[in-house]
Amino acid sequence: MIFDMQSLFSDAQAITVTAVSTNVLDTGVSREMGRGTQIPLLAQVVTTFTAGGAATLTVAFQVDSDVAFGSAQTLYTSAAIAVATLVAGYRVLLDRVPEHTAAKADARYWRFNYTVATGPMTAGALTAGIVMGRQSVGFPT
Repeated sequence: MIFDMQSLFSDAQAITVTAVSTNVLDTGVSREMGRGTQIPLLAQVVTTFTAGGAATLTVAFQVDSDVAFGSAQTLYTSAAIAVATLVAGYRVLLDRVPEHTAAKADARYWRFNYTVATGPMTAGALTAGIVMGRQSVGFPT
């Protein structure tokens, strides 16, 4: 995958408890992002997750009109992923930014939200962002 530093939400961000991505993408007031083109998202485990119990991680893509995300809209949520599955190299299947998201007045700011359940995790990190394209061979099903 090819990540761009300007469109990274998380760069090897440690996730041990519920948290939001380190970075927020401001799409600006005049949005033409991805018009006619799908915008693929990727979250990939870069440090294997561990936990004292049966912790899970859920990854969500959120948008809001306010950078503080006071009324965040969740446009995508992954299934709860077991800690045993979260090994280095595992890719969370996020699909793409839903069509017309960038044109919505309430979608100026974008971020990821990571929810840890039955945790905490004792280790683990993700890199997440917009990518040029997604690898299809070897993608987890």
